[in-house]
Formats: sequence, structure tokens, C-alpha cells
Amino acid sequence: MIHRRRLSSIWNRVDSGEIHQAPREWQPWLSDTGSLTQKIEQAIGQKLDIQVLSDCRQKLNSDESRYFHFQMQHCRIREVLLCANGIPLVMARSVIPALSSSGSNQSVLRLGSKPLGAVLFAKTIKRSKRKSLREITYLNKHSTLWRQCFKKYEKLSTPLWARRTLYQLKGRPLLVCEIFLPTLLKYSSID
Repeated sequence: MIHRRRLSSIWNRVDSGEIHQAPREWQPWLSDTGSLTQKIEQAIGQKLDIQVLSDCRQKLNSDESRYFHFQMQHCRIREVLLCANGIPLVMARSVIPALSSSGSNQSVLRLGSKPLGAVLFAKTIKRSKRKSLREITYLNKHSTLWRQCFKKYEKLSTPLWARRTLYQLKGRPLLVCEIFLPTLLKYSSID
């Protein structure tokens, strides 16, 4: 009998009850199922600016590649800061497989400084009836994801809460990770 070594993950499903480990002020942000960009814009009463840190082919970390059943080593990875008046509130890392940005999904290739949510939550997009897999984690300087993101944004503090969601865009997978910066709580207040 062959035993495969299971990779450990720092991520926990939102519906596992782990959400209650997060501070109360972060729970609405971590568990929300809608567009994060829209939620922040409603909370702060203004449009967000998107600062693109990188948008290129990169190697996936093992935790990300498990979402794609280890079939991909490299994907397009887009890392951005969601900012209000130049103040970063969220850092987002999107993993976009080549198949997910082909055919009628080519709008994902032409985002520029638009948020990915503008494509994912567009009214014209047919969404899967399946519930999106959403996980949360607590990041510190020892986390692979934190170290990857710190290379792109050296003002990244620690510890931080993050969520990631596996979306389907016309039946094609996209993995979106959002890291919540402390300035989000200082800048906005939500119920």
C-alpha cells in the first residue's frame, strides 16, 4: 500500500468554526462572500485605487498548487494593493491558470489597474451554483505566503489575517488570497 504524505496547511475552512478564533472586528471581512472591493468602497464611501505590484508567470507554492491537484507548477500571479487615498488597506494575490484566462475569460488578462472583483462579480458573468471554497489563516513572518508578499511590499506588518477563495469563472478556477492590513480597521468601520 502506498501512503502519500499529506501536506500540512495553515489554512482553515471558514465553515469549520475557525472564524471564531479571529478577533471580532476581522470576522465580517473574513467571512463575507461578496466582492471585497465593493464592501470596502461602501465602508469608506469612496472608490479604491489598485496599485499593481506584479502581474507575471511565477512558480506556485505547494499550498497553492494543491488547489489545482499539483498539475501546475507555474501560473500567472497578480499581486496588488487595494488603496484609499494612497493608503494600502488590503494586499491581494491572485493565481490565474492559463486555461482560466483563455477564450471568453480573456478579460482577466486585461485588468490593468481594475480590481479582479470587477470581472468575478460582473453581472454578465454566469457564476457556478457551487459554493466557493473559502479559507482563513493567521499569517506571521514564518508563513510562506507572508514571505512571498513581503518581497513585493516591504511595509507588510505581522501578524495579519487573510482569506482565500477558489472562484470559478465560467467553469475555470481562480484562487484569490486577500491579506487584511491593519489600516483597513483604522480607515473604515463596518457592522
